[in-house]
Amino acid sequence: KTALTIAGSDSSGGAGIQADIKTMTANGVYATSAISFTAQNTTGVYGILESTPEFLANQLDCVFTDIFPDAVKTGMVSSTALIAVIADKLRQYKARN
Repeated sequence: KTALTIAGSDSSGGAGIQADIKTMTANGVYATSAISFTAQNTTGVYGILESTPEFLANQLDCVFTDIFPDAVKTGMVSSTALIAVIADKLRQYKARN
């Protein structure tokens, strides 16, 4: 089984992409990802470096055309432009689950 997580990278490792990958791996699922970055720790989020819509689209194209995910999970998405890209790509590739 494969899964795609679309979320932020947590610099402290306790949430976001890092936590998703740990969870997927622990459950025998091959993890793929499309990410933005955060500066955060256990006390809060102190900064976000957002992906551009074009780069996020590129990440999603790379995953869907090579390792089509059996499921998709979204986490932190920081703008309506990124949400629109995600929605378009999920429809384009007929993502499920």
